[in-house]
Amino acid sequence: MRERLRAIVTSRQWEMAITAIILFNAVTLGLETSERLMAAYGPVLHAIDKVVLGIFVAEIAARLYVHRLRFFSDPWGLFDFVIVGIALMPASGPFSVLRSLRILRVLRLISVVPSLRRVVNGLVNALPGMASIVALLSIVFYVGSVMATELFGAAFPEWFGTIGLSAYTLFQIMTLESWSMGIARPVMEAYPYAWAFFVPFILMTAFVVLNLFIGVVVSAMQETVETEAADSRQQLAEEGAALSVGLRELRDEVAALRRAVEARPPGT
Repeated sequence: MRERLRAIVTSRQWEMAITAIILFNAVTLGLETSERLMAAYGPVLHAIDKVVLGIFVAEIAARLYVHRLRFFSDPWGLFDFVIVGIALMPASGPFSVLRSLRILRVLRLISVVPSLRRVVNGLVNALPGMASIVALLSIVFYVGSVMATELFGAAFPEWFGTIGLSAYTLFQIMTLESWSMGIARPVMEAYPYAWAFFVPFILMTAFVVLNLFIGVVVSAMQETVETEAADSRQQLAEEGAALSVGLRELRDEVAALRRAVEARPPGT
């Protein structure tokens, strides 16, 4: 019974079915945000939501039965367990705000679809490198905030009156959102050489540091793909070696059986 259930929950068909249910549930949760649709089909959508949640609970229970305690050693298993556990929390009275968390079920696609898992694994592997870039960016922002407060704080206190305001304004500039007409040009009317501050800051943050993030993430994802490919090759090699050993043993048994037949006296 357990092995049969294991074959089911680890099969490709089961994975595709769960993926389809997650996508269907994402659509129904979106439909529940429409007052017109809820007025017409509210009971039906609520019933579908409960059925889908029951399927998710049954799936988690099946995986717990198959894997036992090893289920909790898998990070993706814990992720699914937490997502479904949040969906089971009461969503009425003071907990009504938790109803919005039901959409988190869509995140289960990450654990179900292998390509999405690889992307997340790549991002996780990139965190150490990203931490160094965040530290560098923080230093640049601190230095820039202090300089901007000293240079422009007196004339533009709403943008550069304090280090905090300067940091927020510089963050807006880094995103290139209305940085020229909204901030830089008004400042340059009072300080004509302010471009000498803004242009290097944008080059340093928007074009250099942020591209470092992209480089680190791409490198980490490439390493993740290569590691998975190496593991797959090793697994195939081990399976091939085991098959080779099995064939060799079978050939030896056949040869031994042939020798025994040939050594048998005639007429016996």
